[in-house]
Formats: sequence, C-alpha cells, structure tokens
Amino acid sequence: MQDWPGLIEAYRTWLPVSNSTPVVTLREGATPLIPVPSIAERIGKGVKVYVKYDGLNPTGSFKDRGMTMAISKAKEAGCEAVICASTGNTSAAAAAYARRAGMRAFVLIPDGYVAQGKLAQALVYGAEVLAIRGNFDKALDIVREVSDQYPVTLVNSVNPYRLQGQKTAAFELIDALGEAPDWLCIPMGNAGNITAYWMGFQEYHQAGRSRTLPRMMGFQASGSAPLVNETTVTDPETIATAIRIGNPVNREKAIAARAASNGAFLDVTDEEIIQAYKLLGGHEGVFCEPASAASVAGLLKRKDEVPAGATVVCVLTGNGLKDPDCAINNNDAAFHTDLEPDLGTVARVMGF
Repeated sequence: MQDWPGLIEAYRTWLPVSNSTPVVTLREGATPLIPVPSIAERIGKGVKVYVKYDGLNPTGSFKDRGMTMAISKAKEAGCEAVICASTGNTSAAAAAYARRAGMRAFVLIPDGYVAQGKLAQALVYGAEVLAIRGNFDKALDIVREVSDQYPVTLVNSVNPYRLQGQKTAAFELIDALGEAPDWLCIPMGNAGNITAYWMGFQEYHQAGRSRTLPRMMGFQASGSAPLVNETTVTDPETIATAIRIGNPVNREKAIAARAASNGAFLDVTDEEIIQAYKLLGGHEGVFCEPASAASVAGLLKRKDEVPAGATVVCVLTGNGLKDPDCAINNNDAAFHTDLEPDLGTVARVMGF
C-alpha cells in the first residue's frame, strides 16, 4: 500500500502552496468514513448514515487539517512564533505542528474550561500555555491584538490557510462516496469547519467531481447557540467544551453556506448530545468527544426531515480520549469494583 503523504501533498493542486512552501506534516487526513447502521435504523426510510471520524488525525481532531496549512505557510513567510486561543483542540494542533516546524507556540485558554486530554497535549508538545480568567471569546480578542502588534502569527480559523486545509475533508468524502452526501451534519463552534466543508464541496462540484451539493446542517449546544439564535452568547455553557463559543468569528461565512446550500442551523441539548455520544460508543464502537456527538444528536432530532434513501454524513470532529472525565461520568457500562481475586467471584459476577 502506498504511504499517505499528508493532505497538502495529496491535494496540492487544490491548495495555495508552491514548490517553495516547506510542508510541515504529521500525515494528517485520510480519516475513515464509517457506516453507522444503528443510527440509520433509527431513521429508517432506506437512509444511509456515515461518520467522518476526524478524531483519528495525528493530534486527535480535525484541527490538524487546517494546522498543516497554517504552519507550513507561516514557516514559508519566515515566522518564528505562532499564537492561538483555544478550547483545547486548536492548542493541541498548533503546538504539535509549530514545534515540528521549530517555532514557538503560545496558546491562550480559558482557565478551568479545557478538557484534561487537550491540556495534556499542549503541554507535552511544548507549547507555552497562558490560562486566562475569562472565556474563549475573550482569549480570542487578546490573541488577535497580540498578532496585530507583535511578530507572532495567529493560527485560529480567522487565518485563511486554516480553512484551506480543512476543506480537504469534503474532498475526501466525495472521493470515498463518489458523490457529495445529501446531508452534511456538523457541530459548530467558531463555524470555521462548516465554512471550510462548503468551500470544498463547491470546488469539487465546479470541477465536475460531484454532480450535487449537500444541505449543510449545522448543530450547536442549546447553552451555546449564537448562530441558531442569531445573537452573541456572553456566558456560553455546555458539556461540549469544544463548541462552548459565544461569538463565532466565521459567523457570516457560515450563514452564507447555510443559505447557499438550503441548510439549517439547529440546537441540541446536553442530554441529547450525551445520548448520541453513548450510542456511538455503545453500539458502533466509535469514541468521539462530546462536541462531535452534536452532529449525530442533531440528525436524530431532525430525522423526520431526512429524505427517503438519502446519504448522510455526520462529522465527528474529535477523539473521545480528549475528554476522559466526560466518558467516566457518562456511560452505561457495568463497572464492578473491589472484587475478591478468585475464579468463583469473577465467574459469579459474569453470571456463570
């Protein structure tokens, strides 16, 4: 089998790179598209449902797609340091790719609001972590000011190269299915990913790689739903920390994608997110972080609207190991503790 070269080399002709761009890669991309029959059965009508499991990227989230581009272009420009605000996944990806490129990485996080797995990654990758008293939106305001005034490159999704890298996920879907799906269900935080997917679908469609375009169905947590409610949320709250963002920077682009695709923005409760999270793990063997499960929760909530025979893809943005506390606190598993270490006890507990 030929080795996957990473998404920049795989899709070079579709990306703003040249022969002089130093490609910084961890061989991201080429993540699996997994059928999920237990979800499809709940919808019926001959619908096919897949999950695009981007939690199998090198740092465990879709952010690697954008970061290979952002860091490669920063290195091409002679940059020596990068900065980002993050609820966790961006900081992990920025730190990994920046350190691989020999750059310093500064990450601002909302103190106490980043899942342990993600914080651990940023630290191990060698980022300089600054935890502020305030939420993600405040952290983003600060890093934008820093990058304006000092020689540091901002690698949040306001960086256009981020979205260029992330659009490759849409290419992969069409390459795998032979056509765009009918629905693309996706979680929304800063709304960069829904914007990037739509860009990718449009580019392949215009080039004749797909005859159709999908409806873009964006889902937010009810306690953090600025796009759904057409507002700014001052104090967003949700168990899905990756999408706990009250003022998305890609708001206008996401709204444009919704309009152009005849899509919709909808909210799901934390309870619905956790039910989908447990369904994916317990019935499909797919362990995603809570924010990812918002796409499946949203699909199930709107199942009556799915056309008969449709093909639906739900984007799973991050790996479940990012947030181990959520998994330990939200599962239906039998966990027997403090047992005597003998055959009889173990067999009895097993029901023999």
